[in-house]
Amino acid sequence: MLGRIFPHPLLSLVLTLVWLGLVNKVTPGNLVLGVALGIIVPLTTAAYWPNRPRLRNPLMAAEYALVVLWDIVVANVQVAMIILFKRNADLRSTWITVPLDLTSAEAITVLAGTITMTPGTVSAMLAADGGAILVHCLHAEDPDAVRDQIKSRYERRLKEIFE
Repeated sequence: MLGRIFPHPLLSLVLTLVWLGLVNKVTPGNLVLGVALGIIVPLTTAAYWPNRPRLRNPLMAAEYALVVLWDIVVANVQVAMIILFKRNADLRSTWITVPLDLTSAEAITVLAGTITMTPGTVSAMLAADGGAILVHCLHAEDPDAVRDQIKSRYERRLKEIFE
């Protein structure tokens, strides 16, 4: 019974909390509206989620989030230094193909989003077979090292989380 009302309980909770955060005021009316959104949105979109993604390792997901946050802070500083102190002639902007061991669509989506959220890199294209992702780097002294870093810092953890 609860599974039919709450097909995605975590999504329902997140939607309710996001609504309360957006209105920036916790009142009974806002809470009721948030809960209503948390029930209605997952119910109407349940048909588009035939196989819910499962987190095999939630602790690794928390570790992944911390690693990504740290990398975003570090990359912000690095990009600022590049912009302020590097001459255009010294920039080594490049395209890097990162072969993927991931097979889960959710894991590949999180990886692409992570790459794009990290300043200085953008995930531009996914191969038709999902076997590689094309990444543009603002500055890469060693493209192979960037590829290896993406695989070791992100892909390895996502594989443990989703697969």
